[in-house]
Amino acid sequence: MKIAVAKEIEVCERRVSLIPDIVAKLVKQGLEIYVESGAGDKTYFTNADYEAAGAKIISDVATLWSEADILLKVSPPQDREDGRSEIDLLKPGSVLISFLNPLGNPVIAQKLANRQITALSMELIPRTTRAQSMDALSSQASLAGYKTVLLAAAALPKYFPMLTTAAGTIAPAKVFIMGAGVAGLQAIATARRLGAVVEAFDIRPAVKEEVQSLGAKFIEVKLEEDTVAAGGYAKEISEDSKKRTQQLVATHVKNSDVVITTAQVPGRKAPILVTEEMVRAMKPGSVIVDLAAEQGGNCACTAPGKDIVWNGVTIIGPINLPSSMPVHASQLYAKNITSLMQLLIKDKALQINFGDDIVDAACITHGVEIRNQRIKEALQTATV
Repeated sequence: MKIAVAKEIEVCERRVSLIPDIVAKLVKQGLEIYVESGAGDKTYFTNADYEAAGAKIISDVATLWSEADILLKVSPPQDREDGRSEIDLLKPGSVLISFLNPLGNPVIAQKLANRQITALSMELIPRTTRAQSMDALSSQASLAGYKTVLLAAAALPKYFPMLTTAAGTIAPAKVFIMGAGVAGLQAIATARRLGAVVEAFDIRPAVKEEVQSLGAKFIEVKLEEDTVAAGGYAKEISEDSKKRTQQLVATHVKNSDVVITTAQVPGRKAPILVTEEMVRAMKPGSVIVDLAAEQGGNCACTAPGKDIVWNGVTIIGPINLPSSMPVHASQLYAKNITSLMQLLIKDKALQINFGDDIVDAACITHGVEIRNQRIKEALQTATV
């Protein structure tokens, strides 16, 4: 059983799918681990670190990909600078485990099926108690929630905590966090540690206790429709509900020094939570950090991947924020991906058991079959 760790080629991707400590544990289980030369460089793990853990370093990309029974990545496969498609480098019948964004880019599923690859998408790990150790979306979102508050604190021209000094008392910063999922809750906790006064909003009333337990005030809107989707994620709501929600949050946005938005809907453009009118009403010097920038942004003024100043308000639209903390991001991801592999490898042999709910949910292609109905439907409007 040959397991390969690919070097990430996506711009600004600094994570690696396995770290040396995890490699050592897998080698002790009798598995062969192959690591592309330089795969851990941006995560501060050298080739020597991997060799000491028992891995074999492979310099030739084609050899690594074509001989792997299981290939591990962080970012979806893409075209290389030399024109070769990473998908075409995979051995037919092999297994690919990675973030694949199949709902946002369903074409990748068709390409993987054409290559007869069994592909497991880390985004589709179900949110169940049994799957918690494999939930890479949550582990990476926690990192993003933490880092977003640091970005806001660095950009805000004020202190976060209340200070009493000989020169007078400084009031604490007011932080408004929109979305109380994993990223939002970590942002709340981090902002509170820095001494800010924190309010949080979410359309799901069930998160109220979690928000309050972290010391934040929960801003609640009463909606008649169901607001929770499968897996506990926030559900896209009607236009009428969106208008009612915007009316409620407008005052809180206006009065805040920092606004952090985290609302995302898998496979769809992020909902607009902060309109231009709301930004225009904010105090000059205020800061917005939009964690949904990669999906278009929750703020109407967000420029994905850029920091801009709009009407005196600094708007930060980070892309791939977990990658800015590659050491711990890779450590957590490696644990997630290894836990998933334990379901696939029995007695050193690959066994794909679709009777297992986790494997069934995460596997998007097997042989020439696309297994996920939502991806099939998305493909009907996509261009292959």
